[in-house]
Amino acid sequence: MISTKGRYALRVMLDLAEQPENTYTPLKEIAARQEISEKYLEIILKNLVKEHFLKGVRGKGGGYMLTRPPEDYTLGEILELSEGSLAPVSCLLPGAADCPRREGCRTLPMWTRFDRLVHDFFYGITLADLLRGET
Repeated sequence: MISTKGRYALRVMLDLAEQPENTYTPLKEIAARQEISEKYLEIILKNLVKEHFLKGVRGKGGGYMLTRPPEDYTLGEILELSEGSLAPVSCLLPGAADCPRREGCRTLPMWTRFDRLVHDFFYGITLADLLRGET
């Protein structure tokens, strides 16, 4: 299940992708358009800036903008940045300890296949695809 934080991160990135290129958009404007509290939005934006998905400038004329073109962002990378792993079960989390039941686990192939489907789905869609309505 994708949390509010992940859904809001996608909405913010899409909002910024709709803005004129090389233009900073103030946090207040994003918050108003997306109906997200400024405080909560700050947390999301801080993480996106820290990981270089966005540039942020403080002060008059400041705001946020994408660091890359919309076609260079996949929904998968945005969601994983916001959510952590999208793995459906703990044994498929990156760096998870080997499960002692792994060899005899009859459900592992199903979970692995589901994990791949989710990964391929979200990594196969870009912000540009959403802008064009191609999902």
